[in-house]
Amino acid sequence: MSDGTPGVRGTVVHHKKASQGGTRVAQGENVVSTAGSGVREWLLKGLQRSDRRTTGPHHEEAPEHQHAWWQVMCLTGVDYFSTLGYQPGIAALAAGALSPIATLLLVALTLFGALPTYRAVAEQSPHGLGSLSMLERLLPGWRGKLLVLFLLGFVATAFIVTITLSAADATAHILHNPFVPKALAGWQVPVTLLLIAGLGGVFLAGFSEAISIAVVLVAVYLVLNVVVVATAVRHVLAAPAKVTDWQNLLASDYASPVAMVAVSLYVMPKLALGLSGFETGVAVMPLVKGNLEQRVKGARKLLTTAALIMSVFLITSSFATTVLIPAKEFAEGGSANGRALAYLAHEYLGDWFGTAYDLSTIAILWFAGASALAGLLNIVPRYLPRYGMAPDWSRAARPMVLVFTVISFLITLFFGADVESQGGAYATGVLALILSAAVAVTLSAWVGRRYKAAVPFGVITLIFAYALVANIIERPDGLVIALLFVLGIVITSLISRATRSTELRVTEITLDDLARQFVNESGDLRLIANEPHARDCKEYIDKAREAWELHRLRPSEGILFLEVTVPDASEFASEVRVKGEERHGYRILRLESATVANAIAALLLYLRDQTGKMPHVYFHWAAEGNPIGALLRYLVFGGGDIPPLTREVLRQAEPDAERRPVVHVG
Repeated sequence: MSDGTPGVRGTVVHHKKASQGGTRVAQGENVVSTAGSGVREWLLKGLQRSDRRTTGPHHEEAPEHQHAWWQVMCLTGVDYFSTLGYQPGIAALAAGALSPIATLLLVALTLFGALPTYRAVAEQSPHGLGSLSMLERLLPGWRGKLLVLFLLGFVATAFIVTITLSAADATAHILHNPFVPKALAGWQVPVTLLLIAGLGGVFLAGFSEAISIAVVLVAVYLVLNVVVVATAVRHVLAAPAKVTDWQNLLASDYASPVAMVAVSLYVMPKLALGLSGFETGVAVMPLVKGNLEQRVKGARKLLTTAALIMSVFLITSSFATTVLIPAKEFAEGGSANGRALAYLAHEYLGDWFGTAYDLSTIAILWFAGASALAGLLNIVPRYLPRYGMAPDWSRAARPMVLVFTVISFLITLFFGADVESQGGAYATGVLALILSAAVAVTLSAWVGRRYKAAVPFGVITLIFAYALVANIIERPDGLVIALLFVLGIVITSLISRATRSTELRVTEITLDDLARQFVNESGDLRLIANEPHARDCKEYIDKAREAWELHRLRPSEGILFLEVTVPDASEFASEVRVKGEERHGYRILRLESATVANAIAALLLYLRDQTGKMPHVYFHWAAEGNPIGALLRYLVFGGGDIPPLTREVLRQAEPDAERRPVVHVG
């Protein structure tokens, strides 16, 4: 990057001793010894790198292969549409005879709440980073990053439970198939674990999302669902007595239509699984063919079309399954538990067609788990390592696959691979993500003074907040899981940030023309570190006098003042632009960075490599104080006791003491 004038560019580097092979190591790189463990090399293969700050989440490049919006819709559809495998059964258990009415309310919330929210997210986050990046921008500094860390716990809940719930429902379709031996009836947990292990194994071998596979799976699945639902509706129309029985049951249980709507509103949050897929819909935006404007339009078509298709299926399937399937079959151990539409397929279209439907459902549920795992592998490297809040190996896919697979095993064992019992946890994750999106678009509209948009989005936010709170009160296990993820992420992140704090943390250094002139005209590179305050003549005169008294440096020796300011200490790595300035007769190098000590160390190494001269930096001792407090100021605010921290960063970056820039303290 340049600030408008030609400058000296380069990546911060350091040298090892010649006896160590003379290896030149760039900032952020990791050298894996050829003599190291083969397992380690295999695990870290494909380690993702992003040395430039500008390749962060706000400057994503489009992927090499892009597709028509309807094809990309199939990729998000494996998550969204696959919920038809278990949604009608969970709705029947949650709402009973009210399931169709509660589903109607869910569809209304989908079309008039979630859909407009994510259409706005698509416009404001066209690089596919969703509401998390919007909140990060709207709440800069530590507030935004801590909020993202918190929300990542709910993201992890939603995606992990997608894996476990989809695998559990796929198992239900396998074990309830009439051609499967009855002896396997009690093998729900082992089969589910086997499916999850297979999913992890595929990713360890090297799996990339294939839109062509998604298109085939979604097309076949939707066609089979059209056949099943149309057949079920035809049987409903042919048996008006069953509809009458359903109406009589509602009339006997509820005093009025108002009571029915009230109870439906109460249970509707349990049906929030039918809202899954919107966050995935914006995540796949970069795959939509076209420029940025065309990508946004395509994403909006994608979201709208998927929501309309799903709404039709939700309404018709809920009505048909409620009327045609006996209530006892929805309960645990029943033939329709977790597979209501499959029950109808076998009942009305025969076991061979039902088996074809089972196979299609199993395939799309498995691919939904693959989509969720791919989403996790995409999100973690984009946020945690960039914050300095994850070990460097978290950028590699295979170690993270192992971590997520083990967590999925634990969740499966905790819930006993039961579909219905995981519904609350899944709904918690889904609702938290949608609530965060609603908050993001509301804040964005309010900050942009678009009050006519902010008010309706605010109402949508309140509705989703109610749904989330109601779901948590009714089913707190989802919140417990999310908070465990949050706790694990925050603790791991803070420890990682602290242990990595003495890395150089500078991705690139750029000097403008005047700064380059100052450096080239200096005989010896002697930099006086100055903490800028008033920046008046007296400040620089006093600093020059201090340099003479402590270090016997004269202005005639070509000394340079070095001033580092910290605009946002919450950033971990940054690109440094050094600007030259002549002020009150003194030459000054000014720069901004996330930390003072690391930036000074990186600049010294850069100047050494560019000029061949050994730089010297001069400090005065910081005011006396608690060293623990100084360390916390360094970790949180980028300041602290600068001289020893600068020397420590240099010591770790350059092991050769003879080539290490010199730090003077007086």
